[in-house]
Amino acid sequence: MTTLQANIKKLYTFSFLKMSLFPMAIITLFWKDQIGLSLTEILLLQGIFSVAMVVMEYPSGYLSDRIGYRKALNYASLLGILGWGLYTAADSFAGVLVAEIILGTSLSFISGSDKALLFESLKGTEEEAHYTRHEGRISFFGQVGEACGAIFAGVLYASAPLLPFWVQVGVWLLAFLLTRSLTEPARTIESPTSHLAEAWQSTRYALVENKRLRYTILLTLAFGLVSYYPIWLIQPYMQDGGVPVTWFGPIWALANLSVALFALISHRSHLKFGDRSMLLLFVLMSVGGYLGLGLVGGLWGFLFYYLLTCMRGLRGPMLLNHAQREIPSANRAGILSLQSLCFRLSFVCTGPLIGMLADRVGVQQTFLLLCYAFGLILPPVVWLFLRQLANDRAKPEHTLTIEK
Repeated sequence: MTTLQANIKKLYTFSFLKMSLFPMAIITLFWKDQIGLSLTEILLLQGIFSVAMVVMEYPSGYLSDRIGYRKALNYASLLGILGWGLYTAADSFAGVLVAEIILGTSLSFISGSDKALLFESLKGTEEEAHYTRHEGRISFFGQVGEACGAIFAGVLYASAPLLPFWVQVGVWLLAFLLTRSLTEPARTIESPTSHLAEAWQSTRYALVENKRLRYTILLTLAFGLVSYYPIWLIQPYMQDGGVPVTWFGPIWALANLSVALFALISHRSHLKFGDRSMLLLFVLMSVGGYLGLGLVGGLWGFLFYYLLTCMRGLRGPMLLNHAQREIPSANRAGILSLQSLCFRLSFVCTGPLIGMLADRVGVQQTFLLLCYAFGLILPPVVWLFLRQLANDRAKPEHTLTIEK
């Protein structure tokens, strides 16, 4: 039990390292100014990145459940070293694409594995009931890591455009040393007669049989897209508004710190206000953020972006807690990866279209149009989730098993 408890702090550190993305605060500028990509190409690139994750997302999660979470995170770290290393030699769309595919595969091995390892390390202890708190802390350390990377990104980029990428290779070397020291929790896993049949049954459980989990995944998808589009649009938005490039690093750092701080208070906020009030708050923050970005613009319009980052911090641990408690232990990483796969597929289908829209009508007008779209989409999705939650709570007992 002591070695498993050691996993918790190591996962905090791993979250800090994996999110210490030194190139992130300047990546859109790098693609535009150093590689020569348009916004359409940038969103297409991210769509292909998401395809790479889609292809590997669920298989890697299923594999992680079978080979162990520690091995999966080791593979992820090695692929991270390779992907960022290739970035240092990229000079075209094709070069960046290869690096992004490898990094997408790396993230697919992490997706689900780290969260499953956290839950399994807490399982059976008095801390299991406080999973949301620990997930909030992991999000906190991750966003602090990204904020630290952002603070130095502008300086490193100004010194040499490739310097942030070389530093990133060193970060993943440290991550690999850390993942090798993790302890694999003991789990009872039956060997399926058919891996394909087992994967299909797990998918049916998540998307068909367990309605509460299905609507949790749908809700996570919707709010995930709300907070994901601006990540790729906010830098050109600030550039169009005349924000000095030297501000980009601190602005990005503050955005990640806001995610971190609100992830920390997610657990207490959820306990105090409950699901209904929290979800209403998420909708108001989402629509308000996009409305402000779409109407204000100029030097200070980016401040509305922080409404979206604060919402992201609050909703992450809360919705993950709902999902984790509906997932059987033997299929935990796989179903969490399936949830990420649904999100990635949605972005693959919509991301390039958003990029084309931004190229044609401008980033600010795109934010306004997205405000109208999410204003129509979010309320019914929230209503479906809350209705199912009320139905489940009215039942005497809610089963967490996959029927064979």
